[in-house]
Amino acid sequence: VVFVTNAGNCLRSAKARELSRALGLQVSPEQVILAHSPLQLFSQFHQRYMLVAGQGPLEENAYDLGFKHVVTIEALRKAYPLLDMVDLSRRPKELPPPTTGFPTIEGVILFGEPVRWETSLQLITDVLLSNGNPGAELQEVPYPHLPILACNMDLLWMAEAKMPRFGHGTFLLCLESIYKKVTGRELKYEALIGKPSPVTYRYAQHLIQQQAEKQGWRAPIQRLYAVGDNPMSDVYGANLYNNYLKSARHSQAQAGLKRGPQAAGAQAEVSLELRSDCHSSVESCQSILVCTGVYQHDVPKRTEEAVFHGHRDFCFDPSLLQASYIVQDVDDAVQLAFEKENWS
Repeated sequence: VVFVTNAGNCLRSAKARELSRALGLQVSPEQVILAHSPLQLFSQFHQRYMLVAGQGPLEENAYDLGFKHVVTIEALRKAYPLLDMVDLSRRPKELPPPTTGFPTIEGVILFGEPVRWETSLQLITDVLLSNGNPGAELQEVPYPHLPILACNMDLLWMAEAKMPRFGHGTFLLCLESIYKKVTGRELKYEALIGKPSPVTYRYAQHLIQQQAEKQGWRAPIQRLYAVGDNPMSDVYGANLYNNYLKSARHSQAQAGLKRGPQAAGAQAEVSLELRSDCHSSVESCQSILVCTGVYQHDVPKRTEEAVFHGHRDFCFDPSLLQASYIVQDVDDAVQLAFEKENWS
């Protein structure tokens, strides 16, 4: 069992403790996949100076993933105080001295939605337009821009409020729109990870197979069951990965992804890297939708199908929103999996 969440504003160890308390059983950090967990595989970026955006223990998470040189939005704002000008109360009262010795940014990691959207949107755009030197005078806009690794594409998520809340996917939508409006060009991602990305599901399979090996299981794992409450991320991702498993048996293609530059690149490379590291026994990934979160029985299906909440770089296939099974809650989902596997 692995617990896959698009959250990323905490440590794996903290999420494992939270799950252990909630479930009354021991969950190890190795069983937890946060939105950014697969970034540890992107070693080609680990030695670069990376700007990180989001909230929570950003630097600690980045270092745990293998990144050696981490620059936060706050550190960048303090180094270049003239860049953050939306909030009048934070504007410098006097002209600060020129910034010296600050490293050139070589890439951007978007861990999750930040607290001050206007500051992050402004400074990330500055970094992209200046090729990592936001204190310099703007010359010709570089394109392609610096590599961007984005985690968690959820447009909405469900909390205690009666209506869904804006997720990191909404922040990405803002950043993409601003960049295109300013430059006339599309924002590109080196990788998009977190549900529904096949990279995340491939990583989940990898960890499940590692657990089986440690526990001495000899029978090959042939079926995965993905339980979630969000048709646009949980179900869509599980079904997309199910298609990927089918196509992987015949070709290297990633089913459902655009062939354009936005969704390709390092995503495909990491999937292939994981493929060579995993056994090829897994044949399917069944999606189980529960009714205790984003999805509600009383929402008309035609409304869900009419509006695609997924990321722009994933082709919209309405059939991928249809869960293999719909049950009331997680307990019912577990019992269903036991039934399908003939476990008492």
